[in-house]
Amino acid sequence: MPRDWNSAYETGDTPWDKGYAAPPLEEFLEWVDSGLPGMGSGRERLIEGRVLVPGCGSGHDVRLLAGRGLEVVGLDIAPSAINKAESFPPVGQERYILGDFLGLDPGFYQTFDWVFEHTCLCAIEPSDRLRYRDSLKRALRPGGSYLAVFFREVSNYTGEGPPHPIAAEEIEALFSCDFEVVASIVPERTYPSRPVGAEQVCWMRLRE
Repeated sequence: MPRDWNSAYETGDTPWDKGYAAPPLEEFLEWVDSGLPGMGSGRERLIEGRVLVPGCGSGHDVRLLAGRGLEVVGLDIAPSAINKAESFPPVGQERYILGDFLGLDPGFYQTFDWVFEHTCLCAIEPSDRLRYRDSLKRALRPGGSYLAVFFREVSNYTGEGPPHPIAAEEIEALFSCDFEVVASIVPERTYPSRPVGAEQVCWMRLRE
């Protein structure tokens, strides 16, 4: 059964919200700054433009990216999540919008250079993953980038969620026809409740 996300934020029943940005995102950004093999160095060259963060929640990842000079839009289906995100002092060019990523507003079509995924894909029902991919394709400009922290393993998962894990084979089946993988790492930094190896950071580019 889909979760009542608005009620979760109203009551504070949000165990996924650790109060700070995702450590794998921080690790990836530092990795980019140090220079990816064959791509030079400097975030201005590799990560620039307009960024969408679907399922942004309280906006911790949004603010981390906005603090690096990026224009970032945080999108969430829960009004209470948007209210909480907006309660934090702004750090840059970030804004928060109420909306459903799976039913993306046409005004967002082909308007983003990057989409950053952290806790959106794992939160939806696996049967909605094709809709997720289609919204992702619509949101990105041709040649745009998708940066995802995939939950490859969820402790004690019994088929009920969220969160729902996604296996490597499922990632390949879902994205390979439309995206090419630029880089992929298993992050060494995680939230304390997530063991190293349970997550995968993957940077993909939409085929033109």
